[in-house]
Amino acid sequence: MRDLFKTLICVLALGAATPALAQDAAAPQADPTLSLGQQEGEDKVGTTYVKEEHGDWQLRCVHAPEGQTDPCQLYQLLSDAENNPTAEISVFAVNGEQGAVAGATIATPLETLLTQQLRLAVDAGKAKVYPFTWCSQAGCFARVGFTAEDLAALKGGSKATLTIVPMAAPDQTVDLDISLKGFTAGFDAVRANNLPAK
Repeated sequence: MRDLFKTLICVLALGAATPALAQDAAAPQADPTLSLGQQEGEDKVGTTYVKEEHGDWQLRCVHAPEGQTDPCQLYQLLSDAENNPTAEISVFAVNGEQGAVAGATIATPLETLLTQQLRLAVDAGKAKVYPFTWCSQAGCFARVGFTAEDLAALKGGSKATLTIVPMAAPDQTVDLDISLKGFTAGFDAVRANNLPAK
């Protein structure tokens, strides 16, 4: 009897709500969270696109306002031994500030042990250690600078290795291969695009 009573209350409650639901469905109101779209080809400022591909690298650019050059970076997605996307590297050219002729932003998962920093080695060369700069909901980031010697090693190498330490296993390391196939042509394209000859 008690169960029947509960069922009747539910049926009555649903019946009472039905007219309101029907009214809402019949007269939908504008929802500010819905996109009304835009014609293709309209304002693209701030959106990213792949301009070219160089070997295992993409030349990724951002649409700039009309009359300005689209800034570009050389991008590669890095996967672990099980082929899971794990990190990203974006390389860009600089004007030689503080001894750097190139820079990179390296993004790793949030679970990276920041105190162990990250290591980057080219082929069998000695690794360099770089600190992390900040973390956000998207991951943890290191902003690194490359000297002329570092850049020459990257251009002349076949692969680089990025090493990070997972927070859940601080006694282990994760080595991520960075293919250098196409790096030279890609970096030269970045430099020509972002730092045109004067």
